[in-house]
Amino acid sequence: MIRTPLGRLAAALALAAACANPRATPADAEPPPVGVLVYNVHAGKDAAGRDNLQRVADVVTKANADVVLLQEVDKRTKRSGNVDQPAEYARRTGYFVAFGRSLDYDGGEYGIAILSRWPIKRDTTIHLPVEPPQERSGGSYEPRVAMRVTIASPLGDIVALNTHIDASGDDRWRRQEIKTIIALTHEQVRAGSRLLVGGDFNSTPESAVQVELRASGMVDSWERCGTGQGLTYPADSSVKRIDYLFLMAGAACSRASVLATDASDHRPVLFTVRFPK
Repeated sequence: MIRTPLGRLAAALALAAACANPRATPADAEPPPVGVLVYNVHAGKDAAGRDNLQRVADVVTKANADVVLLQEVDKRTKRSGNVDQPAEYARRTGYFVAFGRSLDYDGGEYGIAILSRWPIKRDTTIHLPVEPPQERSGGSYEPRVAMRVTIASPLGDIVALNTHIDASGDDRWRRQEIKTIIALTHEQVRAGSRLLVGGDFNSTPESAVQVELRASGMVDSWERCGTGQGLTYPADSSVKRIDYLFLMAGAACSRASVLATDASDHRPVLFTVRFPK
């Protein structure tokens, strides 16, 4: 987990202001909304293979999101010029960051990451096992992952679960992977967490994967507050909705929009979320 000086200063000032002025938000007032961005950043390249770190950072800052769920993030791989992309995103946005390693790849690591306007208290990476083990890039058989972070927000702790599940044509792997995601989600609901669950699920809304997720009680935010089909992939001529944010336990989405940008091969989705008092 990386904390930038700018991010630390902003978080410290916000927390100090809240403590110094406890009447700033009356007890009966609605909690402020939380902006959540879901974005597959294609390992630091756009669809044409051009470097996109600064463009992605610009998308994040322009969107003014509070929590950002990133997929396809490289950390010191040869293909990405040995750049520590999580650290670069933190430096260029002033956000806190946590990285979840999915596998060793090309001399470095490949995985997912979460950026947060507020301090990240804890983070852990959880494997999503499948049987039989599935071969992945470079001959690895490591399972895909979810990462769980606890964020110290002005509302209190927020738990964010980020994932990037299998992209093959057969649902067999994804349907196994979501069993773990559903179990992790229900565990946090039982704990009373303010919870965000999102990422690149590589499955369209009518798929068996999405049907099963919704049947478990996970609420597809786009269906509640988005307009239109919410297509996110590919970026230049989007024909699929495969990037999602799910809510539980009384949280609600008041707005969702797909952002028009070619910084990656996916388009990002920005959600406005409200948690109950």
